[in-house]
Amino acid sequence: MRQARNWGIVALVALAIVALPAGGPVLSVVLATLSIAFFAAIALFAYRLYHEQKFTLDAMSDRQRFVLYASIGVALLTFTAPSRLFNAGGIGILVWLVLLAMCSYGVMWVYVSYRRYG
Repeated sequence: MRQARNWGIVALVALAIVALPAGGPVLSVVLATLSIAFFAAIALFAYRLYHEQKFTLDAMSDRQRFVLYASIGVALLTFTAPSRLFNAGGIGILVWLVLLAMCSYGVMWVYVSYRRYG
């Protein structure tokens, strides 16, 4: 019963956004606020993870740290500006996927090479 009530509330809010004259701009503000909150939560998680794993990062070689930071930086740039790549058509989407695959490979390479003994 509680779940049906919650779904009803969500449906009423969605109906209000669609039916009210200023629903579109209000929805844009709500989505922008949620996006900012989501990225702030990711930034907080990254900050905490960095401080918890500071010794591990210091123990890595310079090459491993460079690949790790470069992979994270390129992934961040790729996620923040996908519209520029998506507007280029099919090749832009392919470039976006290749960049993310390269970033994932870089992070995985750092993990495997750091954990390897000797």
